[in-house]
Amino acid sequence: MSPTITVGLDGSPESRAAAEWAAREARLRGLPLRVLHVREPEPEARFPALPGRNQAPDPERTGSSDGRWGVLEEAADGLRLRHTGIEVVADQTDGRAVDVLVEAAADADLLVLGSRGLGPVGGFLVGSVGLGVVARTERPVVLVRAGEQAADEHEPDPAGIPSAATRYRPVLLGVDAARPEDAVIGFAFEEAARRGTGLHAVHGWNLPPYYVHGLPAAPELYDEVAAAEAEALTKALQPWRERYPQVEVEEEPIGGSPSVRLVEASRGASLVVVGRRIRRGPFGGRIGALTHAVLHHAVAPVAVVAHE
Repeated sequence: MSPTITVGLDGSPESRAAAEWAAREARLRGLPLRVLHVREPEPEARFPALPGRNQAPDPERTGSSDGRWGVLEEAADGLRLRHTGIEVVADQTDGRAVDVLVEAAADADLLVLGSRGLGPVGGFLVGSVGLGVVARTERPVVLVRAGEQAADEHEPDPAGIPSAATRYRPVLLGVDAARPEDAVIGFAFEEAARRGTGLHAVHGWNLPPYYVHGLPAAPELYDEVAAAEAEALTKALQPWRERYPQVEVEEEPIGGSPSVRLVEASRGASLVVVGRRIRRGPFGGRIGALTHAVLHHAVAPVAVVAHE
C-alpha cells in the first residue's frame, strides 16, 4: 500500500478533532488521508438469541447499516471541503478495533487517534483502544484530544488572539541522552522542519546513589553531574542539528524525571514527541512510565514513536 496518513474515526468529537489534525499533517507531508471506521460486532452477535429477543438488531447500534457508512462519508466530504488539495479516502472495516487499527498502522506513515480531553487545560483520557494500539504498533501514533484546533498549534497573533496564520509553536521532544534513539529524535526534527519551527528537547537525569550520599560534604558534585548530562544531551542532538540546520534547538537537561516538565512545556508546544521501546514477548507490548504520564496529561497532540 502507498504511504498514507490514517486516522481512526468513530463519529465522536475526539475522533473528529483527530481527523482534522490528520488532514493538516497529510497536507504538510503531501500524502493522502485514509479515514478508517472500524465496525465492531455487537455483544448480541456472540451469543445465542434469547426467547422473544430474536428481532433484527438496531442498525444504528451495530453499525451494520448504511447509517454508519453515511456518517463516514459525510466526515470525509467535510474534510475534502476544508482541506482542498489532499486526497481523502473513506474506508470501513469489520473487526476488533485494536486489531484493525494496529494492522492499518503497519501500512501507514502515521496513525492518528482521538482521545477525550480532561478539560480546557487538562490532559488526555486515553481509553483501552488507544493504549492498546500504542502498545502494539511499531509505527508512530499521534493522539489528539477533543477540541484541538489548528490555532492551538500556533503562536498567538500580535494582539494575543489565537490564529492558524502565525508561526507554529515548537515541537517538544523527550530524549534520553544516555540512550538516544534515532527513530524518536529524527521524527521530532522532521516534524519541526515541516512546520518551520524550533525544537525543545528535554532530558531528565538522576544522581547516582553514591553521589547523593556525598552531596552534603561536596555540593559541587551536583554541578559536575549536571554539566556532564548537559554535554551528553548536546552530543546526542549534534548529528541532527547538522542534518537540520534550519531547526533552532533549545536544550533543557533537568535533574529528576522529565515527565512533569514535558507536561508543563506541552502548553507551549505544537506537538510532543516521546518514544516507546518495542518489546516482543508473551505478554505483549508495554508503554513506559514516562510515555504513559505524557499521554494522560499533556495538552498538545502527542506522538509516540516506537523503537527497538
